[in-house]
Order: sequence, then C-alpha cells, then structure tokens
Amino acid sequence: MCLRGGFIINCVMHHLRRLLQWARTDVWGIGTVVGMGLIVGFMTVLQAYLFAQILNAAFIQHQGRVSLYVPLALLLGVMLGRAGAIWGSEVAAQRVAVRIKARLRRTLLEAMLRAGPAYLKTRRTGNLIATALQGVESLEPFFAHYVPQVVLAAGVPLLVLEVVFPLDWLTGLVFLATAPLIPLFMMLIGRMVEQLTRRQWRALQRLNEYILDTLQGLVSLKAMGRVEERGMHLGRVSDAYYTATLAVLRMTFLSALVMELISTLSTALVAVQVGLRLLYGRLDFLHGFFILLIAPEFYLPLRMLGQRFHAAMSGVSAAQTIFALLDEAATASAWSRVSFVEGKSSQFERPLAPPQRIRFEDVDFIYPGRPEMTLQGITFEIRQGQKVALIGPSGAGKTTLAYLLLGFLQPSRGQITIDGRPLSQIPFEEWRNLIAWVPQNPYIFNASLAWNVCMADLEAPEEALVAVGRQAFLVEILERHSQAWDTMVGERGAGLSGGEAQRVALARAFLKNAPLLVMDEPTAHLDPDLEVRLEQMIHSLWQGRTSLIIAHRLGTIQNADWVLVLEGGRIVEQGTPADLLAQKGCFYSRVMQWRGL
Repeated sequence: MCLRGGFIINCVMHHLRRLLQWARTDVWGIGTVVGMGLIVGFMTVLQAYLFAQILNAAFIQHQGRVSLYVPLALLLGVMLGRAGAIWGSEVAAQRVAVRIKARLRRTLLEAMLRAGPAYLKTRRTGNLIATALQGVESLEPFFAHYVPQVVLAAGVPLLVLEVVFPLDWLTGLVFLATAPLIPLFMMLIGRMVEQLTRRQWRALQRLNEYILDTLQGLVSLKAMGRVEERGMHLGRVSDAYYTATLAVLRMTFLSALVMELISTLSTALVAVQVGLRLLYGRLDFLHGFFILLIAPEFYLPLRMLGQRFHAAMSGVSAAQTIFALLDEAATASAWSRVSFVEGKSSQFERPLAPPQRIRFEDVDFIYPGRPEMTLQGITFEIRQGQKVALIGPSGAGKTTLAYLLLGFLQPSRGQITIDGRPLSQIPFEEWRNLIAWVPQNPYIFNASLAWNVCMADLEAPEEALVAVGRQAFLVEILERHSQAWDTMVGERGAGLSGGEAQRVALARAFLKNAPLLVMDEPTAHLDPDLEVRLEQMIHSLWQGRTSLIIAHRLGTIQNADWVLVLEGGRIVEQGTPADLLAQKGCFYSRVMQWRGL
C-alpha cells in the first residue's frame, strides 16, 4: 500500500513538473500576475497600517477632524489601488491561462496529426475529444491561479513578517510557528483528493466515449430496438460520474473546512496574546491593532493556496492523460510519416516527376506494442501505368501496406524506393502531391458539396469543378438540390447515400489528377446497378495512372495488370491474373470462392 501511495505521489510530482514547464512558456504573463499579487499584498499591509493609524489618532490621541483628512485620503487611494491591482491580477491570470491552453491544445493536435491515422485508429474518439477539450480546459485553474499563488504564498507572508518582526517579535514567532500547518494539512488531504480526481476524470472520459458511441450508432440502436437498454447503460455511466464528482466535492469541502479552522485558530492565538499584552500595557495600541488587522491577511495567501491546489488537482489528473497522449503520439511519430504544415500548403507544386518505378524491398512492419509482425518480407515492384491489385483476407496487412506507400508509416525493416531513391528521403508533402487516395469509406465533412470535392485543390476554378462533376456523375445530386454546389452536406455524409459519398471521393481524385492512385475498392457493399456505374468512373480514373487497388471484387482483379496475394502479412503469390489462375493456388481458390464455386 505504501509502495502504491509512493508511486502515485511520484506520478503527480512528475506531471506537476511538466505542467510547470508549460507555465514557463509564458513567464512574462505569470510574472505579471505575481507582480500584481505582490502589489495587492503591499497595499493590504499599507491599508491596515493607515487604518490603525487613523483610529489611534482619532480615539487614543484625540486629534481633530482636519488632521485626519490626509490619512483618510491616503487610505481611500490605497483601497482603490488595491482593487485595481486585484482586477489587473485576475485579467492577467485569465489571459495567461488562455494563451497556455491554446499552445497546449495546438501541440496536442499537432502530435495527433504527426502520429497519423494508423495511430489514431487505436484510440477511442470520445477519449481524444475529452482530452483535447475538457482535459485542456480543466488546466485553467492550475495556470491562472495555482502557479501564481505558489509564489504569492511565499512572498506575501514574508512581506508581512518583515513588517511585523521589527514591531513585535513575539507575534512574528507565532506567525512562523503556525504558518506551516496550512500547507502540511493541504498536502495530507491532497493525497486523497488526487485519487478521487483521477477517478472522476476516468469517469468523465468513459461518459464522453459512451455518449459519442451512442450518438454515432443511434441508427443501428433504433433499428435493433436497443435504445431503451442503451439508455439504461448510459444512466449507469452517468451515475458513476455523478458519484465520483460528489466524492471530490465532499473532500474539497472538508479541505476548505480544515484550512479555515487552522487559519481561524492561528488568528485567534495571535489575537489572544496581543489582547493580553494590550491589557497589561506591554504593547501600544497602534502596533497591536495593526497586528490584529494584518493577521488574517497573513494566513490568507496560504489558505488560498490550499483552495487553488484542490481546484488545480482536476487539471493535474487530466494532465496525466494529456502527457500520456503526447508521449504515445511522439512514439508513434517514430513509425509515422505524417507531417503538419502551418500556413499555405505546397499542394500542386510538383518538383517530383511521376514515379517510373516503385519498389518494396524486403519490407517488414510491426506496430508498437504488438508481438507479431503485421507485414514480413514484402518485396514487389510497381511500374508506371501499371494497375496492381492487392487481395487477401481481413487482417492480412493490405491497409498497412497502403499506409506504407502513402507515407503514413515507415518500415520497421527494409525500404521503399521511388526510382531508386528511398521514400524516407523524399519530403512528405511533395510525395503526397503525386498521390490520389480513394478509401472504401470516404470521410465527408460538414461543409458544402463544393468544399468536400475541392479538398484536392482549394484553388480549383469553377470550370474544373464542373468537369469533375460530370466525370463523377455528380449531376444527379446537383439537380436534386436548388443550391447546387453550395448544398450543405452533414457530417460523415449525412444527406448522401453510400454511392453518392463514393462519387464525391472519386471526384476528389479526378480533381487532383495525380499520377499515382491508391484505392480501397469503393464499389464494395454497393448494389449491382450502382456498382456498374462506379466501375465506369474507376476505369476512367485508371487511365494513364499508376494504380494500387485493394480489391474486393472479381471485376477489379480481372482488369488488373498484376496481382499480389497477401496472407498472414506475407505475399504468398504474385503475377498476372491469368498466370495465377493457371497455378491453381491461393488466388485460384479465392476466385472460385467469389464465383460461388
């Protein structure tokens, strides 16, 4: 149990150090907040002294009203200055938090983009959304309040001690003896709060994942009559988050009670010893009353540190997930070749010539964390203008091979060469400018039909858009909607049929007009009539292009120049369709299976 507690503390301290490194990215902003806080502390001490001096002059020294005008004016100015410094501190703190959150969220997004689609497929979308949104947002109390308060909790009490010790050393000793009690109890309770906030954060992540999964699968749930059952499960997940949140709140209120109790008792101890010495004439009224006024302000920064600490603990729990995601993405970037380019893309600038020969040379690939090879000993060649079909059972490594060619992954061993030049030495953007990618399930964004097509070339003229619309048979969709190309399409193609979404993907490929085409056969899972129409478009798209097609239909294979048969991550057969049929091996068996023989 002790070992587990020590491990948790070490993890928390590690993430705290990493968060403090992020805080250093805005040193001037943090410095402004701390400076304003120190000004508030100085103004508080001055305000207490002026107030004590005014009362001492009025009731002890019985000075006239006129003599108090100047001290009262000074007191009013100090109060206004303190209020302005508090306002400035809050504004600066919020701006610091916004800037650091924006940097962290951008870094997180860039890390996920660099990790690439192969890595993102291993993560749950709801978890990523919760981390990028609620996770980063929950760090605001840490950057805006906790980090500056750590400095203020040391600076303001020291400022008070410097003023109090020359006036009354006994009160200074009481301050020194009681001040460490608040941080001590803060850390003791903080251990329990840390475990509860981690449990709350995991419950929130699970709730996000569950809600997103439910919304995405709502059609299937309705069709299968499982909505009520799913709603009951959702209620249980929501109750788990509710219970975890109440546990955190209970501990937070307990912590606040302990902090208030300690500071109140400490202030009472100061008040008792000051009162007794005033009673016996051992302390003059001005200094005694000033100490009584300043005592609560001495403990206030320490008490606020305890409150800020517990408010920031939810952010520290989220930081564990954020930094774990950044570390995983950094590891994935070692085997991923996805780039993140800021500013205008260099798309359609093609310094590279269309490849004459693409060669895989004894390529192996293994995903991190998996014991078995996904691809092993892959060797083949694609020549310019050749149509190569890639077939094999599910899990054979077809998509991984396509990702290697697209540059989303790097080989664990071996190399891919383009006209004798290693693909790893070719700039990512330049290489992908030569490739058009048509997936089996294209992603359609919540945007206009024109924007979804023009992803391939955002500066394409209207004439090119109309031309690819005819080539991809998008005319039917345009005629059905009065807004034509400005018709808004829902997320994931809501409002479009499966065949219409595939036509949008083919229109993208037509518009890009790249010399190399990589396809995961888009005619799979479509009705025969629509399949015939799409095959006409695909054959037109193949003309004059080097093509690698992940084939699911017999018609695609029959039109291929070369066939690769993958099984268990290895190429077990390759050759022309006629030669492979004559061998009566794996390819022959698969063709007979497709024919129903």
